[in-house]
Amino acid sequence: MSADRTPHLPSTFNRLAWSNLAAQSAEQVALAAAPIVAVLWLGIGEGESGLLQTALTLPFVVFAIPAGLLADRIPRRWLMAGAEAVRALALFEILLLIWFDLLSLPLLALLGFIAVCGTVAFSVAAPALVPSLVAPKDLPAANARIELARTIAFASGPAIGGFLVGWLGAEPAFGCAAALSAIAVVLLSGISEPARQPAPRRHPLQEIREGAAFVLHHPLLRPVFATQFIFNTAWFLMLAVFVPYAVRHLGLSAPGVGTTMAMYGVGMVGGALLATRVMRHLAFGVVIALGPIAGFVAAAFMALTILVASPWLAALSFFLLGAGPILWVISTTTLRQSVTPPQLLGRVSAINIMSYGARPLGASLGALVGGVFGAEACLCLAVIIFAAQALVILISPAVALARQPEMTSSEAAKA
Repeated sequence: MSADRTPHLPSTFNRLAWSNLAAQSAEQVALAAAPIVAVLWLGIGEGESGLLQTALTLPFVVFAIPAGLLADRIPRRWLMAGAEAVRALALFEILLLIWFDLLSLPLLALLGFIAVCGTVAFSVAAPALVPSLVAPKDLPAANARIELARTIAFASGPAIGGFLVGWLGAEPAFGCAAALSAIAVVLLSGISEPARQPAPRRHPLQEIREGAAFVLHHPLLRPVFATQFIFNTAWFLMLAVFVPYAVRHLGLSAPGVGTTMAMYGVGMVGGALLATRVMRHLAFGVVIALGPIAGFVAAAFMALTILVASPWLAALSFFLLGAGPILWVISTTTLRQSVTPPQLLGRVSAINIMSYGARPLGASLGALVGGVFGAEACLCLAVIIFAAQALVILISPAVALARQPEMTSSEAAKA
């Protein structure tokens, strides 16, 4: 009976979970508000909007590795709190620029870039901090709670940002985001992080190579990274063409497109809520396989709409793309935390974040293939790429894991 109860997680972890909700909500509100403000207040067009989106996603590529180095050198709660404080200041400065009618696209892009660097630092440091706050057996439940907070922010943040800008103006939107970041700083400052043995200082390039080599040579982490990179390529290939395809081929209106795509968030929340129970009743490797398989099935449903123009099939595709991959994130994060030596967790988390670099690759592939052959060709190509990522993980030793691996210690890593 006790095995079916939700584990009691320590209060210091709960502060991290609440700070995660505040920080992720701040990011989503600001990310939703920025392009709306840019279009309505600054009058930018599609090309300039693309440049703004590039500035808001670039930190995941350029700042992940430096954040990983810092996460392995300094207390992780300090890194997260400092990054959130910088984000709060950047968002507050956007608020002031709007207030005094001084905002320009370059300033919005620059301050948005700085704000998103806070997201990157949080995304790198949080998975590295969790194993020091909870018992190894509670890692799946802790990661599920972290991801549940993130999915709630993803589902509600854009709506809140759009509502605030549309009904109350730009200032309340950025003020709300800045306040949420400030709340995250307060919560993070109260976390009691166990002391770590100081790592020897070496050249940063040597430390980066050490983290990358650990991931790329590890029999479990290497296929996970490859699968994630391929998945992101296929996912953003599909996203790049879905809106015009949905309007032209499925006959959806703007609200219909939004409702269909919102099923992604519904799937994420549902998957996060069920993750602990699923991981308790299925073999650990089976749970890892569920995400890539769900991605392939979702892509097949989306491609089926070429023959059967049903918005319901598209909605089901987005639901599966939310529910399955959130189980993947929770299970593979737990795997990464279990097999990685504590002194490497920051850099290994950073390497994992670098797989997001496949997103602009997928979007560019969608623009190229879609422009030449049409959206239908992109959806068929996405099925092939999703099949490849499922195959990579299915032939790996990760899916054969019966249970969560034992935690790796620093001493074991040295041996």
